[in-house]
Amino acid sequence: MEPQSEKVDSRHEETTPPCHLRSQTSTSPCANCGGPTCLPTPPPSANPSYIPIRYPAVNITNPPTNTKEVIMRTPVPRAEKVDPVSFPHRFTLPVKKIQSPDDLARFHSSPSCRNFLGFVVSLSESVKSCKISDSCYVSPIVEVLLSILQKLTDYVDEIPPAPQTARYGNVAFREWQERLNDEAESFMLRLLQPDLREGAAELVPYFIDSFGNATRIDYGTGHETNFAAWLYCLARLGIVREEDFPALVLRVFVKYLDLMRRLQLTYCLEPAGSHGVWGLDDYHFLPYIFGSSQLIDHKYMKPKSIHNDDILEHFTKEYMYLSFIAFIKKVKKGSLAEHSPMLNDISGVPNWNKVNSGLLKMYNVEVLDKVPIMQHFLFGSIIQWSE
Repeated sequence: MEPQSEKVDSRHEETTPPCHLRSQTSTSPCANCGGPTCLPTPPPSANPSYIPIRYPAVNITNPPTNTKEVIMRTPVPRAEKVDPVSFPHRFTLPVKKIQSPDDLARFHSSPSCRNFLGFVVSLSESVKSCKISDSCYVSPIVEVLLSILQKLTDYVDEIPPAPQTARYGNVAFREWQERLNDEAESFMLRLLQPDLREGAAELVPYFIDSFGNATRIDYGTGHETNFAAWLYCLARLGIVREEDFPALVLRVFVKYLDLMRRLQLTYCLEPAGSHGVWGLDDYHFLPYIFGSSQLIDHKYMKPKSIHNDDILEHFTKEYMYLSFIAFIKKVKKGSLAEHSPMLNDISGVPNWNKVNSGLLKMYNVEVLDKVPIMQHFLFGSIIQWSE
């Protein structure tokens, strides 16, 4: 019978690598056999199980297979200073240019898209850790913007909804839109210096398209993007400046959102291009970006705090993100996980920084990279189409 110690030694020989391969860190040759002391680096996997989310994404060989993977691989957009137009400037009537995925790819690779998205990021960063009630610089031009939005809000009071039984599409909205069309040019002229008055014709289409479609009586993220594009045009013309950015979000954009909620509820606007239960929101996207930036570094409120009704009740007037969560919970039946699973999933993200960066990536992919939305986007002399 074989001694037990010999069995142990035999088993040890089978499972233990040669002595010169045991060390992973030493660079000197093995004292016993003179061989190298480091194992060779294994070749990279053809199908890595981990896809880095940081910017830039690396070691990616296969194209993404679904929207979630596209978003994960998309770099986080960076803030950019608005590129001012050169003067004297020749204005043109803006027109639609995007009709196919190739057109959209051309736009996405253009300086116009990068600078516009950088403007959105700059707006988001300007309200980082800020409440809506916080004081901010309100310039005379911002006061004009607020008065224009207030005038449009007054029109809602003057034009009641028509009696009808349909769930969506109250025809009185078309009367409101007619009033908007009639006054749009005069609104633009209030913003422009005498030497820029010709620019009113280029600004009006962006402004009108910011409030929904009168024919379909609907509203969606494309219209919201037009409002951001209108503000971007004002920034390129030097009408609003970087010091106005916090007020553009906390005053002007909040006022715009209040108006759009009034229009949605009063005239039963149909969601335009909604993804239904699998979308972020039936109508909006930007308030989640700006609202998540407001909550960055908050001492107590985390993404999971949206499930706390007491927090929603007390802080909806201070934070856009919480305001929209509270509104959704109010108008939709069931739990958040049932009617808004994406928002529910986002609540599991550990901090608001990650929520904000993820939403910016998602906006780039789900809004600015979708033909059904961007086919209505306009290009002129301010937001230029790259031939």
